[in-house]
Amino acid sequence: MKKKGICVYFVGAGPGDPELITIKGKRLVEGADVLVYAGSLVKEKVLEYVRNDADIYNSATMTLEDIMGVIVKAARKGKSVVRVHSGDPSLYSALREQADVLESEGIPYEVVPGVSSAFASAAALKEELTLPGITQTVIFTRLEGKTPVPEEERLSKLSMHGSTMCIFLSIGMIKDVVKELMVGYPEDTPVAVVYRAAWEDEKIVRGFLKDISAKIERADISRQAMIIVGRTLSVKPQISDKDYERKRSKLYDGKFEHGYRKKG
Repeated sequence: MKKKGICVYFVGAGPGDPELITIKGKRLVEGADVLVYAGSLVKEKVLEYVRNDADIYNSATMTLEDIMGVIVKAARKGKSVVRVHSGDPSLYSALREQADVLESEGIPYEVVPGVSSAFASAAALKEELTLPGITQTVIFTRLEGKTPVPEEERLSKLSMHGSTMCIFLSIGMIKDVVKELMVGYPEDTPVAVVYRAAWEDEKIVRGFLKDISAKIERADISRQAMIIVGRTLSVKPQISDKDYERKRSKLYDGKFEHGYRKKG
């Protein structure tokens, strides 16, 4: 349901499969007077939800000023504006700089979450990113490229935690990624790369830190891929029964009491 007084919506369209957009996101897209979408990443099938009389803009060729000029102008006229991002708008989407403009113009907006490529990749792998006794932490990060990364957030330093790591926007620099990760992770740490998760041409490559670079080169993957590293991944050998409490999680263990269930 649209909120009173709000006519600008940032919508996460999910990672690829047009059915992975939320029900709310789809409803907003269907009702949009103006739709601005990230054409380099958002699957065009999402546009099938748009009305025939809606104005559609592909932001892949636009600057921030171009994008916000369209959105602000339409919002001033009371039109329903939907800005569609791939995955979830809270991750690597330039949401903040767009929101800053709307706030400076006094234009209210809402953000509608979507399915991140990290979670679509985990689903494609049929993996749980956290496991009892292994790690309860997942780090979302990237290697420094055109966009800098703070020194304290270098992969080499984050790798010291030993947690599961989902690495965005870095597959084209896989050798550098591996070099940084091996500062903290052993060379036999499992790695999975998911190319275009939830798209028809999705591709999965599994390996270890010691051999994943060569496998990615042979698979000819250089963009639009998620790198997941950590000992929760199902590549043997990596987890012993001693390490992983395989029998039961505490969530459904009858010997474990919580607010909804008494012991036994």
